[in-house]
Amino acid sequence: MNVEFKKEPLSRFLSVSLFIVITLFSITFSVYLLYSVHTFYMYIIAISFLVLSLISGFFNISTSYSYYRSYFYQEYLSRIKRSLKPMKKMPNVAVVMPVYNESVSVVEKNALRLKALKYQSNKIKFYLLDDSTRKEINDELMLFCRKHKIEYIHRKVRTGYKAGALNNMLVNAKEEFIAIFDYDEYLTNTNFLLDLLPYFSDKNVSYIQTEKSYAKGTFFSDTINLFDAFFFRFIQPSRALNNTAIFAGSCGIIRRSALESVGGFPEYVIEDTFFSFESDMYEFKSLYIPKIYALGKPIFTFSELAKQQWRYNYGDTQFLSYFLRRDKRQNKKKTISAISNIDYMSHGFGLNYLSAMVILFTIISVFIVFSAVPFAHMTIKQFLTSKYLGIDFEIFGIMAFVLSIITPAILTKIYFKSLSKGIMVFMLNFSLAFIRTKAAIAAVLNLTPKKTWTRGSDLGGIRIFSALRNSMAEVTFSSILFILGGMAISTDNISGGLWLLWYGLLYSSTFYFFYRYR
Repeated sequence: MNVEFKKEPLSRFLSVSLFIVITLFSITFSVYLLYSVHTFYMYIIAISFLVLSLISGFFNISTSYSYYRSYFYQEYLSRIKRSLKPMKKMPNVAVVMPVYNESVSVVEKNALRLKALKYQSNKIKFYLLDDSTRKEINDELMLFCRKHKIEYIHRKVRTGYKAGALNNMLVNAKEEFIAIFDYDEYLTNTNFLLDLLPYFSDKNVSYIQTEKSYAKGTFFSDTINLFDAFFFRFIQPSRALNNTAIFAGSCGIIRRSALESVGGFPEYVIEDTFFSFESDMYEFKSLYIPKIYALGKPIFTFSELAKQQWRYNYGDTQFLSYFLRRDKRQNKKKTISAISNIDYMSHGFGLNYLSAMVILFTIISVFIVFSAVPFAHMTIKQFLTSKYLGIDFEIFGIMAFVLSIITPAILTKIYFKSLSKGIMVFMLNFSLAFIRTKAAIAAVLNLTPKKTWTRGSDLGGIRIFSALRNSMAEVTFSSILFILGGMAISTDNISGGLWLLWYGLLYSSTFYFFYRYR
């Protein structure tokens, strides 16, 4: 069942206002800090805080703008629907499922479900792209495909990841349209092809993406679903109005000729984002349909989430580099608009922003709390007895503390009716900060995009050590914050100390999540 967009003007006004207030407060404090300081050391802190506040403000404002514009997408889509004409003839369609060392039973269950798609039988062909490296999986899937008349394609060398498998399929398949589903997605609406293909009556439409969601699971997995829900409910509709909606890799349909025009899928970790950008560069159109047709397998463990977020951030960092060094001189590529530039840059920077920014804000917060005496000239005695700079920092510390708690909670309560999930989403962003940042660094250094985390066992001691090993950077960082927070409180800097203790608690949540949701 799909959740419709919230259209109450009051809730939208309150949400946008909250983003703007936070942005203005942060920038105003930065300017005041810059005006009030008198030492070189404090100028460095003030300028750093101002730069971070401006970057943060950019993302807050752009997010608010996207949220505001998403309100108008249903009307825009309704106009397109009214102009659609019935298909005179059904085109040939390839329904594709890429697989890599996955559970055979899950693959078989979901592949069989895809065969229930309502469509003319002689116009649809099913493909299973098996990149698995385990022979027992290859053999079992091959037999399954033979039995159920599914084309089985196996590669011995997995070059180009999922993109490589899809590009390899193009050599073997001749269908006009390609519908892609992930191995763990269970089809819930068999009208998928009948509903979406009419939109391709516009010959310039290269792909259509639908809303993606996970099946119901635990409180943890349902909270993870909100990560994608924010993107698909608010960001995608706004981007679709600019023709920059992202093809999300599955639950969508691509026109083969458009894919061939851009040279196939770019062979990167997140091939879908790269393809979306290339499609726009070649002046094709795209559409986003805010409707759920399939449900993915819930993410039950924090290790799964960490692996997913690592891949996303690694890929987004690659995309950012790809976007910034794109060759505008190619004749077939267009010069994109300013708003499209913002869309693509915010997408590439998005997870980097969420990760690196919270870490940098935390580090600068430490310097602000201990800003009474410059560190470069501070003795141990001074360090232990330094007094707080003034009531302005005290007020800022309290307000930052309160806003950091209530903002995500309010937004999630408004749109998803759950205060507890809002708090969990907020904590997850802190718990993933180092993981995302390390993924971005790995992408910049062109290191392997793969990353694994140990799961330990049900034995308490081993489980603890496993969680510690997986979260060593976060535990170390939070321990330092706890020590500094205690020192601040011992020098009567109560709000500053609580501020640092709060940050320490947030970063230590990585250990908790690895331990609790292993």
